[in-house]
Amino acid sequence: MLQINDLTFSAWGRPFLDRASVSLPPGSKVGLVGRNGIGKSTLFKLILGELAAGGDEITLPKQARIGSVDQEHPATPVSLLDTILEADEERHRLLHWLEIAEPEEMGEIWERLIAIDADSAPSRASEILAGLGFSQADLSRPMAEFSGGWRMRVALAAALFAEPDILLLDEPTNYLDLEGALWLEARLKKYPSTAVIISHDRELLNTVCTHILHMSNRKLDLYTGGYDDFEKTRAEKLRLLEATRAKQEAERAHLQSFVDRFKAKASKAAQAQSRVKRLAKMQPVTLPPDERVAPFVLPSPDRPIAPPLIRLEKADVGYEPGRPILRNLNLRMDTDDRIGLLGVNGAGKSTFAKMIAGALKPEKGDFLRSGKMKVGWFHQHQIEALDPEDTALEIIRRAMPDASENSRRSRLAQYGLPFEKQETKVESLSGGERARLLLNLVAMDAPHVLILDEPTNHLDIDSRRALLDALNEYEGAVILITHDRSLMELVADRLWLAADGTVKPFEGDMDDYAKFVLDRAKAAGSRPTQVAEAPAPVTPAPALKTAKKDGPSPSTLRFAAKKAEERMAALTAEVARIDRDLAKAATSDPSKLADLSRARAKAQADLDAAEADWLAAEEALAEA
Repeated sequence: MLQINDLTFSAWGRPFLDRASVSLPPGSKVGLVGRNGIGKSTLFKLILGELAAGGDEITLPKQARIGSVDQEHPATPVSLLDTILEADEERHRLLHWLEIAEPEEMGEIWERLIAIDADSAPSRASEILAGLGFSQADLSRPMAEFSGGWRMRVALAAALFAEPDILLLDEPTNYLDLEGALWLEARLKKYPSTAVIISHDRELLNTVCTHILHMSNRKLDLYTGGYDDFEKTRAEKLRLLEATRAKQEAERAHLQSFVDRFKAKASKAAQAQSRVKRLAKMQPVTLPPDERVAPFVLPSPDRPIAPPLIRLEKADVGYEPGRPILRNLNLRMDTDDRIGLLGVNGAGKSTFAKMIAGALKPEKGDFLRSGKMKVGWFHQHQIEALDPEDTALEIIRRAMPDASENSRRSRLAQYGLPFEKQETKVESLSGGERARLLLNLVAMDAPHVLILDEPTNHLDIDSRRALLDALNEYEGAVILITHDRSLMELVADRLWLAADGTVKPFEGDMDDYAKFVLDRAKAAGSRPTQVAEAPAPVTPAPALKTAKKDGPSPSTLRFAAKKAEERMAALTAEVARIDRDLAKAATSDPSKLADLSRARAKAQADLDAAEADWLAAEEALAEA
């Protein structure tokens, strides 16, 4: 049992917890919720011992193993599958012991390996990796070949495979697609030990959690049930508090009135003094701070366009001639359609969104799109591409060049950025504040179509609800790409699936799609992919010497690796610059989007080639 007793903690000039206490039942799945910046991640660091509370306020079971996913897994030469298998420290230690053990010790080692079901470990690891989006071919690839986002998934897979006694997950779905989030939901429901999950995903909190731990006003309150149960219980608690406060205020007013009337009369002095003492003893009923959030402003189009808004017939689209990403697109979207776009990462969802936004043109086929149609396009990389030295006020000055300064500031206040935040640099704004600013900006011209690519990554639950309310009031068409299942279910009335190099309507609802995803992951994980490792072939000494003599010298290889690394750094900076230009063009000059998208695709291709050159040089250097 994880127990917290009278925990008080302050840091960085602000208090986070003040005599907070809670006990988590063993085996519970606890959703840790609270407003952005309240200190949820800080509480995790206190539990992990990364921050010191100053006493023994946090009590853990003896020899309890705590697991967390704090950062991406390192880029090592170890294969993906072996990396996950090594996360089970006991199995890894026993197998190593088996290699050096005396004959009389082997029976004990094998007995323990059988007890922990060591033989099934590769298939269990494979199933977890398949559920998180890795292919069978990925299992043998070294960790160094995966990007940061994929190595973050590896860290999550390792934590799930190790099955610690207390698992701490901080926004685990933020770096997953919808398919990965659906699989994670199902996995966490069956997790055999205690799990504490920081999440703003309502569906995950309702589906997985047995308890909700609410962090507010420097206190911790535990509620039984999922997030919907928590909201109902808390609303009733607030209603009772308000009624109690009103009753107390009425009693206080009555006592004060008596004191004021009779404190000067000798015959009533004793009664008046008695009431003064009662007033002094009354503990005021304190209501929690108001946690309402600013609404989103998504104005509907002034003049509707005759349907269809978009029609695609046998269309192909891609970044390079002759190499389409999506083929044979036959789709139609009308003025009031709400499309939920499904598909794993890399299936072409973002490519499809770029085409609808006008940033990519189909290579072949028919793409009918009204010339009068305005598109508001929010994509997940816009937030990262913002200039950190920019301010919200400077951004909206460019978006509203003809407006008065008061109008601009008023608009920012509508977006949830008060006066004191309007001249704050972007780097000092929270992710939620930046997301709010961009979401409102892309919709400010009342577009006929809103394309939202992962709009909720930085939004808390209340902000997500505000976005849902705004989308339900918006009268244009919507294309939604999100890992937030609750938002997808409540917004989308049609589902399209990007898979196998095309986009087609998906027949069914989100429950059908969840079953489809889980069945596919189970089938992928059960395929035979692991065989007993054969001993590495021994290269004869003469052949090794010849190879060294005939191949490039180590100094040549080091020079090649250094040059490739320098080129990678230059191209990475170029991609970041283009991303910033794309973000600005999306709100100020959409006509530049097509050219910028082509430039980014070329820069990314050059970067991929430079990375391949660097890897080849490093591998050759290691062999040399």
